[in-house]
Amino acid sequence: MEGLSLVRWMCSAAPLLTRVQVGVRTSSGWARCRQLMLTCLLTLAAQLATAELPQSLRLDIDEQFRSASLAPHLQLLEDPQHQLTLEDVRSGLHDAKFFRPGIAGANLSFSDSSWWVKFQLANTSQREAKIILRQAYPLIDHLELWENTSGYWQRHETGDRVVFSQRSIIYHDFLFPLSLEPHSEYTFYLRYRSQGAMDIALSVSSAEEIIQDVSLEQFAYGVYYGGFLMLVIYNFFIFAVVRDKAFLYYLFYIMFFGLYMSANDGFFFQFFMPNQPDLANLATLILLGLSLFFAIQFSRHILTIPQFSHRLNMAALSLMAILAITTAGALVQPYARIIVALSVLTIVVMPLIFTVGVCRLISGYPPARYFMLAWSAFIFGIMLYMVKVFGYFPRTFITENIFQIASLLEMVLLSLALSSRVNEIKRQSQTDALTEIPNRRRFDEYLQQEFQRTLRNQQALSLLMIDIDHFKQFNDTWGHSQGDRVLKNVAQQLRSLIRKPMMPFRYGGEEFAVILPRTDEKNARIIAERLRQQLNSKPIGRHHISVSIGLASQEGRRFSTQQELLNAADAALYAAKEAGRNRVMSHSGTHQFDLAVTQG
Repeated sequence: MEGLSLVRWMCSAAPLLTRVQVGVRTSSGWARCRQLMLTCLLTLAAQLATAELPQSLRLDIDEQFRSASLAPHLQLLEDPQHQLTLEDVRSGLHDAKFFRPGIAGANLSFSDSSWWVKFQLANTSQREAKIILRQAYPLIDHLELWENTSGYWQRHETGDRVVFSQRSIIYHDFLFPLSLEPHSEYTFYLRYRSQGAMDIALSVSSAEEIIQDVSLEQFAYGVYYGGFLMLVIYNFFIFAVVRDKAFLYYLFYIMFFGLYMSANDGFFFQFFMPNQPDLANLATLILLGLSLFFAIQFSRHILTIPQFSHRLNMAALSLMAILAITTAGALVQPYARIIVALSVLTIVVMPLIFTVGVCRLISGYPPARYFMLAWSAFIFGIMLYMVKVFGYFPRTFITENIFQIASLLEMVLLSLALSSRVNEIKRQSQTDALTEIPNRRRFDEYLQQEFQRTLRNQQALSLLMIDIDHFKQFNDTWGHSQGDRVLKNVAQQLRSLIRKPMMPFRYGGEEFAVILPRTDEKNARIIAERLRQQLNSKPIGRHHISVSIGLASQEGRRFSTQQELLNAADAALYAAKEAGRNRVMSHSGTHQFDLAVTQG
C-alpha cells in the first residue's frame, strides 16, 4: 500500500519535477542522463497509479487462456503472531481484515508476520484446465499452499528453508500444478513466512505457456551467467599477464557477485546445496557481503584512491571494515538482522563508489570515464531494486529484473574501464615518474618504429640528444630537490616546444632526447638551436642553465640501424661538450662533426 501511495505521489508531482528539470537543463551528458532516469521513473509511476483494480476478485480460465498475473485478484491477511490456521482463515471471522494489495502486486518488504493469501480461479471452459501456479520470487523461507481436491484440503509445503527435493516441480522458482474441473470455481490459500523480503509474486499459466517461458528464461540465464563465467576466465588470464591488483579484485568481485545473483535467483540452492537450505541461506548473506567488500576494494584500486585522496580512502576502508564485521556476524546473528543490515549497507556503498568515481573523473583520470558509465547504470539499478525490496516500489518487470539488466550493462562497460586501465598501466610503464614525459623504454620503441618507417618510405629522420651542462656540480651545490626542479622544468619546456609527431623523452639522468620524424638535418639544426636558446633564456628560480645538443640525421640510408643513428647523435653530443658546451653539434659523417651554432 505504501508503494502504491508513493508512485501516486510521484505521478502527481511529475509536472513540478519536469519544470524543475527544464529549469536546470544544460547541454551536459550527465544532465540528459538524469532527465532520462527521472522520465523513466515518472512513466513507471504514472502507469502504476492510473491502473485500476478489476471489479471481480475471481480470475476466469477459458479455453484460450495462456497466462495471467494474480496480483489484481489477491486478498491478503496479516498474521503477526503466526497463530492462524487454515480453519481460522476460512471461518469468515477474519474476512474484514483481508485487503487487496493493488494492481502492482504485493511487495511487503521485511516483515516479521506470516501472510495469508487468498485467490479464486474459475474454469469456464468445457474441459479440465491444467495450469501452473508460480511464485516468481524464490527467497521465501516457508511457503504453504492449500487446495481443495475431492472434498478435502490438500497442503503443499515448500520454501528455501525446505530441502529442494520436496518441491512439486523441480525449478528455481516455486511451481505448483493445479487441475480445474470444467465449469468449476476454486478458492486457494497460501501462507508466507520469511526472514527476508516478503515479495508475493503470483501468476498462473497454461502448461504450454510455462514451457515456453521456462525455455526463454533458461536461455537468458545461460547468456547472463555465461557472461559472468567468461569475465572470470578473461580477467584471470589478464591478471596473470598484467599482475595488477585491480584485475584480481575485479575477479573476486564478479565471482562473488555472480554467485550472489545465482542465490538471489534460486540457482545456488538448487544446484549447490539442495539438501542444506539453512547453509544455502547463510551463503546468500556471505556472498552479498563479499560482493560489496570487493566492489569497494576494486574501486579503490582501479581509481587509485589511496594515492588520490586520504579522506576518501579512509571512508572506503572504514566501510569495508563494517562490511567485514557484518558479514562475519552472519555466522552468529539471525538471518533477518543481517539481511537488513546488508541491505542498508548496499544503499550506503553505492553512493560512496559513485562519489569516488566522480572525483576521479573530475581529476581527469582516463579509466574513470568508463567506470562512471558502468557504475551509474549499475547503481541506478541497485537503488531501484533496493527501493523495491523495502516496499516503496511495486514488483514490475523493470523493478524485478533491473538488477540483472544493470549488472549486464555494467559488465560490458567495466570491461572498457579495465581496458583503459591496461592502457594506463602501459602509459605509466613508459612514462618517467619525475618529469612525466616518455621514458627510455618508450624512446627505444618509438625510435625503432620511426627508423623502420624511414627505411620503408625513404623519409628523413633526425635525433637530438640533449644534456644539461654541469648538472652534477649543480646538484652538489644546490641539492637534489633543486636538481629535480630543473629536470621537470626542462621536460616541461621540451613538451611545450615540440609538436607531434616529434616527441621528447627523458633518456636517463640529466640527458633528454627528441625524435624528429620526417625532418632533415637542416630543419633539425633550426629546431635544436631554438630549443637551446629557449632553455638557456628562461631562469629556473634563481638559477640559469645551459644545454649541449648532439644531432644526427638519417638521410640517404646513412645509417643501417637505429643503434647507429643513436650512437652518432650521442657522439655529436659528446663533441659539443668537449667543444665547450652550450652549443649544437651535428654528426655529418664518420667521426666528423659540424658546429651548427655556438653560444651568443
